[in-house]
Amino acid sequence: MNTVEEYAIDLSGVTKRFGEVVANDHVDLKLKKGEILSILGENGSGKTTLMNMLSGIYFPDEGTIKINGKEVVIHSPKDAFELGIGMIHQHFKLVNVLTAAENIILGLAGSGRLNMEEVRGKILELTGKYGFELDPDQKIYSMSVSQKQTVEIVKVLYRGADIFILDEPTAVLTPQETDRLFEVLRNMQKAGKSIIIITHKLNEVLAISDRVSVLRKGKYIGTVDTKDATVESLTEMMVGEKVSLDIKRSEPKDPHLRIKMQHVSVRNKEGVVKLNDVSFEAFSGEILGIAGIAGSGQKELVEAIAGLQTLENGDIFYEPPEGKEENLSGKTPDEIRRLDIRLAFVPEDRLGMGLVGSMDLTDNMMLRSYKNGGRFFADRKTPKALAEDVVRKLDVVTPGVGTPVRRLSGGNVQKVLVGREIASSPTVLMVAYPVRGLDINSSYTIYNLLNEQKEEGVAVICVGEDLDVLIDLCDRILVLSGGKLTGIVDARNVTKEEIGMLMIGGKG
Repeated sequence: MNTVEEYAIDLSGVTKRFGEVVANDHVDLKLKKGEILSILGENGSGKTTLMNMLSGIYFPDEGTIKINGKEVVIHSPKDAFELGIGMIHQHFKLVNVLTAAENIILGLAGSGRLNMEEVRGKILELTGKYGFELDPDQKIYSMSVSQKQTVEIVKVLYRGADIFILDEPTAVLTPQETDRLFEVLRNMQKAGKSIIIITHKLNEVLAISDRVSVLRKGKYIGTVDTKDATVESLTEMMVGEKVSLDIKRSEPKDPHLRIKMQHVSVRNKEGVVKLNDVSFEAFSGEILGIAGIAGSGQKELVEAIAGLQTLENGDIFYEPPEGKEENLSGKTPDEIRRLDIRLAFVPEDRLGMGLVGSMDLTDNMMLRSYKNGGRFFADRKTPKALAEDVVRKLDVVTPGVGTPVRRLSGGNVQKVLVGREIASSPTVLMVAYPVRGLDINSSYTIYNLLNEQKEEGVAVICVGEDLDVLIDLCDRILVLSGGKLTGIVDARNVTKEEIGMLMIGGKG
């Protein structure tokens, strides 16, 4: 039987409210000493809020927190550090112009001048012990995302933490970088460290953790041993019902060229090259996935086709189902629409580029010019009927179609935008991160809607960040690395590791 002293963390009845919203509702959670615990839950389930209370960012309204068997009060990150708790956030908190070593010691109390040779020595001792690869003298601005994450973890180790909380640590890593991170975490575990990982990637949960705790809508659902869990059982715990995790991918049928990009280069406003001599073709009746580490040019690629980027070099051609080829280069989005080129674009910045927050759902539907056709919506007579159909088909949570879009949650805004773009009966449908922020049920609804569009003969271009999904959903996957095209692969015959190599500029 477990004694209290065997737990590094013991939360009892922890509750956190933000106005009328209850983010955590009497949550009980235990982390054993020397274990890796995954915390699983859909967006909005309260995972990050709960961990922010352990790291001193928020203070609980109710409940108790025990660290190593002793009840504590954590008012600030400083209190958390003194208790040996360190949190590695999804968005790093590093100073770009400083070195790794300077960032690691930044803010530490001390008297007199620091001996940087001693600092470097201690850092190299830590990196050697746990299996990190890190140059203490490298500047942050020259580092990859994985290297920056390493600095954050070593920074917490340097301060003497024994309890580690990692928030979505693999979200921006390649499969190879994820494997290296997991090896380091196992080494830390062997050294007696206790680790919590917040994640939504079920395969990774099964690969790294000893136990899994599940939250749903702010409530604690339960904890299971990972060895007894499956993707299906964990999904059911998260959602509260059985969910079909099948993506119904069909073979491309009667493909025709729709988009041809030739030697396209694009710079951002700061003059940095974001696309570098990229060429590819997209066909009707297929889903072309776009993969790459965050910031590799995915956004610029789809925005260039939509007329939202100025091309420095190259051309983009559109082949309509009927009629002659059109050169899109240099045309504005309005000019592209006047050519009756029906490009539907779900941008990364939903409200900034896709919808008008002060307008209601019906008015946002009127922002597009609709044509009859397609099978997704039965009634297209009025924008109101269209809005009501989107709400019904995609289960949008809203008081009504007269509600301003800005009052909807992020996930519901996303559903409105995706539904509207699909309803425009495009010949080319481009979606950037179409399920980011959505629950599992809604995500799989979107995946299957994209497949329906493909079967209707639409050329679908999908920018995604979950390689497992891209491999299951797409017919081909185009990989970008630092703005360059490093490969186009057959999604049915490729591994995550091969795509990972292409993401870092290597050969698959």
